[in-house]
Amino acid sequence: MKNIAILGSTGSIGTQTLDIVRKNNDLKVISLSANSNVVLLEEQIREFMPKIVCVYDEVKAKELKTMISDLNVKVVSGMEGLIEISTLDEVDVVVTAIVGMIGIRPTIAVIKAKKNIALANKETLVTAGHIIIPLAKEYNVNIYPVDSEHSAIFQCLNGEKKSQIEKIILTASGGPFRGKTIEEMKNVTVEDALKHPNWAMGKKITIDSSTMVNKGLEVIEAKWLFDVDFDNIQVLIQPQSLIHSMVEFKDGSVMAQLGTPDMRLPIQYALYYPERRFLDGKRVNFYEISSITFEKPDMENFRALRLAFDAGRKGGSMPTVFNAANEQAVQMFLDKKIKYLDIVEMIEYAMENHKFIDNPNIDEILESEKYAYECIREKWD
Repeated sequence: MKNIAILGSTGSIGTQTLDIVRKNNDLKVISLSANSNVVLLEEQIREFMPKIVCVYDEVKAKELKTMISDLNVKVVSGMEGLIEISTLDEVDVVVTAIVGMIGIRPTIAVIKAKKNIALANKETLVTAGHIIIPLAKEYNVNIYPVDSEHSAIFQCLNGEKKSQIEKIILTASGGPFRGKTIEEMKNVTVEDALKHPNWAMGKKITIDSSTMVNKGLEVIEAKWLFDVDFDNIQVLIQPQSLIHSMVEFKDGSVMAQLGTPDMRLPIQYALYYPERRFLDGKRVNFYEISSITFEKPDMENFRALRLAFDAGRKGGSMPTVFNAANEQAVQMFLDKKIKYLDIVEMIEYAMENHKFIDNPNIDEILESEKYAYECIREKWD
């Protein structure tokens, strides 16, 4: 039996993780967390009967206590609650599926508690990779990537040496606006941006995919996960989303991981590594595939990707500003307070006006996040 904690159980990754639990009788849910969606969380509690749950919003946590007063399930809240449910003695693996930099402190606590991590919270490595990766090595904790692209690279490297890597090739679908110019994207609506051609994901990551910000975050995350320089990371548009990523080795050999676009595959692989379990769902039928095509990414019309490379190469606090400015901008776009193209304008503005910190600690990372939020609100609110 493998005991798991799921941070962000009501989101896209969290709900798909629970789908895997339903289909495997040797996974037990010990703890769950949500930000504020107590209606769905109550359903999950009654189905999986965890020992303890965290609702980050204190008011909603009190509401949930009333809703499940007939059950013997402890309810906690806030950052202390997130850390508590992540570090219980009986937990073996923590699925970090919460969105945003809120995941940094729980991830550090999980590492210090010597729990393995199925990582879906990319912002943690993007902003604090220089802290997280050395700490994981110190405590001998495994970090299994859940992002489909990083899972693909992880699978390609199974049995290989990282020192043999020549190039990481991160594939991208191109999102709903692939091939569009800035002029053509002027009047993009929230509804337009949420129509991803291949993947079913949460709202923020779907918007990030459309701007190519998500791929930029993945570039920075790949640097930390696989210990490669940015010059050795290449982004490649692969519209069919069949090749999830590739690795080119020093001898010129290229390994690729293929599969249908189903996030349950990388989640399950992270939970059971190195074992491969049966997973229901559609299979790749090569007889039906007429072609797999590739394109060079357009970093002019989708300059968020170029900004991500710039932020990653600069390092220090710059990736935090890139990420935080995007978080603020995407939320404002979802709230229909700004236009679609303003998202990248905001990121660039925050990066240009940031007071750079070379080797930030956690407090300085969170201060940089706060700066980016305030910087954008002052100019656009």
